[in-house]
Amino acid sequence: MKMGNIQMVDLVGQYKEIKTEIDKAISDVILSAKFINGPQVTEFASKLESYTGAGFVILCANGTDALQVAMMALKFKPGDEIIVPTFTYVATVETIALLGLKPIFVDVDPNTFNIDPSQIEKSITPLTKGIIVVHLFGQAADMEQIMDIAKKNNLKVIEDTAQAIGCEVIFANGRKKQAGTIGDIGTVSFFPSKNLGCYGDGGALFTNDKELSEQIKMICNHGQKQKYIHDEIGVNSRLDTLQAAVLIEKLKKLNEYTLRRQKVANYYDEHLSGIANISIPERNEKSTHVFNQYTLKLHKTDRSAFQDYLKDNGIPTMIYYPLPVHLQKAYLHYGYDAGDYPVAEQLCKEVVSIPIHTQMDDTMLEFITTKIKEYFK
Repeated sequence: MKMGNIQMVDLVGQYKEIKTEIDKAISDVILSAKFINGPQVTEFASKLESYTGAGFVILCANGTDALQVAMMALKFKPGDEIIVPTFTYVATVETIALLGLKPIFVDVDPNTFNIDPSQIEKSITPLTKGIIVVHLFGQAADMEQIMDIAKKNNLKVIEDTAQAIGCEVIFANGRKKQAGTIGDIGTVSFFPSKNLGCYGDGGALFTNDKELSEQIKMICNHGQKQKYIHDEIGVNSRLDTLQAAVLIEKLKKLNEYTLRRQKVANYYDEHLSGIANISIPERNEKSTHVFNQYTLKLHKTDRSAFQDYLKDNGIPTMIYYPLPVHLQKAYLHYGYDAGDYPVAEQLCKEVVSIPIHTQMDDTMLEFITTKIKEYFK
């Protein structure tokens, strides 16, 4: 038996819940014809500052631009070494390469999938200038330890928070701060499938440094503070007013969306934890988890056959990621080989993500978990 309409992310269902608000927000922008830098852009930036606790929020065109602008603002120069996990989406490393910097890959924790702080320290050289921390799948890396390492070695820290907006880092003293607001700069993506997604591309940068925020604004605007006066080489990267209007409405629902995702994850945890061939996602006591993805590890299992079985039952899956970045053809010239990062390489063979989104109900979840359990009988 198949259950119809199971999706990895149900954006149509989510839209229908807030259709009235979204339609009005979009209509208001169209009627104003202020498609670039309309008032909704400033309003959304302000509301995002309040939500995250970031000192300054600068909006941009997408999450990849945010990473590039962050490195430009921090004055990294060609040849500088930037430490980055190899188990990540390619955009994190792509921007390093495009700027003529050198990615120094490190391995990740086998349970949380996040960058391993002990591997960071081993990789620091006199050429190292920064660390890009990726908060993968909705859970934050060990930011307290990473910031201690960065401070000791005078390194800048960029937090790639594309998958973890709303996630809270929990410090040893009980203090909490949102992921993306702890390092020198945080970056975020509003790609439609993200926990806070717009209806196209969008991104943002967070910082608590006023001078750095002004530098970021200038770079995003062709390197100009004053129109037609260009102090630095910049880029053209801005959030459209239409997307800002959508995000204002969706930000109101973000906490609720997070709770719904966590409810789905809790259901999966309860019903899949007893299966010998599966490891469910580890919950790190140093971070909350907002579950942009729910990612299993399979053991002694033919992953392709497992995926085909679920597909035959109408259940989609995704592999994030099938190949670590250091083994991607585009990055082989940096000289890394198979076996250099065994944890990441093993994860790429084991991981599989199953549906998680804000529109899932118990009937759907029961069907998915029942089919998974039946496979391993």
